[in-house]
Amino acid sequence: MQLGPDKTELLARARADLRMGVPVVLRDGDAVAIVAAAETCDPARLAALQSAGLDLHLAISARRAATLKARAYDGDLARVIIPKEAPLSWVQAVADPADDLRSPMKGPLTSARDGKADTHRAALLLVKSARLLPAAIVMTIPPDTLDPSLTSLNVADITAHLKEASPMDKVVSARLPLEVSEAGRLHIWRPEDGGEEHYAIEIGSPARGAPVLSRLHSACFTGDLLGSLKCDCGPQLRAALAQMGAEGAGVLLYLNQEGRGIGLANKMRAYALQDQGFDTVEANHRLGFEDDERDFRIGADILRSMGFGAVRLLTNNPAKIEMMKSCGIDVVERVPLKVGEGAHNHAYLATKAAKSGHLL
Repeated sequence: MQLGPDKTELLARARADLRMGVPVVLRDGDAVAIVAAAETCDPARLAALQSAGLDLHLAISARRAATLKARAYDGDLARVIIPKEAPLSWVQAVADPADDLRSPMKGPLTSARDGKADTHRAALLLVKSARLLPAAIVMTIPPDTLDPSLTSLNVADITAHLKEASPMDKVVSARLPLEVSEAGRLHIWRPEDGGEEHYAIEIGSPARGAPVLSRLHSACFTGDLLGSLKCDCGPQLRAALAQMGAEGAGVLLYLNQEGRGIGLANKMRAYALQDQGFDTVEANHRLGFEDDERDFRIGADILRSMGFGAVRLLTNNPAKIEMMKSCGIDVVERVPLKVGEGAHNHAYLATKAAKSGHLL
């Protein structure tokens, strides 16, 4: 019997290990490297790595490197050389911008420029997929010193799996009367890669052969549940459902991609940076993320699985329209959703319009 994990399951196991602070092994041909997430690594494990006397790198994205004035010789990332006696606090200060303004001098930082960076690139993809800060400790080791208890993956498998949208399986659906419509139904979809589940809220019985009023709504714990005034997410959620209820039909996709795909903890880090005077895009860049890390292909896949091929899309974001079209979903109409602006989020919405192209 073959009961062991396949490539996808190994990837899920590696993400869980990194979140717990356990290193993983990445293989690239004959090369073998130990990888630990900078955010969750503990002093004992860092000391164990340093005791090997081998070169130790901190892989950070080019966005974070630009903030630190570190050389990104590899284009999309920098391999910062970790000094031999550097404490964990040094590593985490380079990874986390929380104290950048109070303590701006992190270096001098020296970046490696020789050799391949494929393993470091895969390590960054992996820690980002675990919703951790995009910073990974990487050490190439002799294969015969490998700890067999560590989860081991091939670099090529990581790159292939994380750049493709995971297949989605429908788990269950059930009738769910809502305030906006008693004819509500909730569908649960689960990705095969072990990621967060996503939800489709169906109002009425929309015809599969006609464009359906639809919204791709990214989860926002602070706005949707707590009524945060820093964003317009909560008002948009309620307004979209209300319009579907008024028309008698619609589908709202609630996608678990908090904070534009960086996760709630990193979103709160971005909020803390905004309190220091940075706008939402600048905060994401200082953390090492892109403006928007979401994958809207998830929404297209769910709509297609539900039998819909065309939508009237409730959105102010042209990127969602283009992604739907590129995934084979016909967007016959953009339905504006301009609600929720106030004193606390005026600058945030202005930044979305100016830097992210939102139609506000």
